[in-house]
Amino acid sequence: QVQLVESGGGLVQAGGSLRLSCAASGSILSINAMGWYRQVPGKQRELVASITSGGSTNYANSVKGRFTISRDNAKNTVYLQMNSLKPEDTFVYYCKADVVLTTTHLSYRYWGQGTQVTVSS
Repeated sequence: QVQLVESGGGLVQAGGSLRLSCAASGSILSINAMGWYRQVPGKQRELVASITSGGSTNYANSVKGRFTISRDNAKNTVYLQMNSLKPEDTFVYYCKADVVLTTTHLSYRYWGQGTQVTVSS
């Protein structure tokens, strides 16, 4: 009923920048919190940044001052601007959206398919 499509990952040198995008589509009445998580195989997914529908943000300590999360509510899209990238930022990044469906008026959590970010030293 809802699809999240991510884009913007890739390979970048340390100190470089990337911008991730995640667009939600489907039976969307509204979207509450949106966020970005990251994961390496075999380990738990960790929060990178989140943003409420009102624009309040929260960041992992490891990315504060380097990453910026934003959203365009009209486009149901969340962004992650990543600056001053480090090799330890190498992960698969997933977007998340808490979506209220038009069909049920209930909130469900959806995940994107993941996009690889690789930072070379």
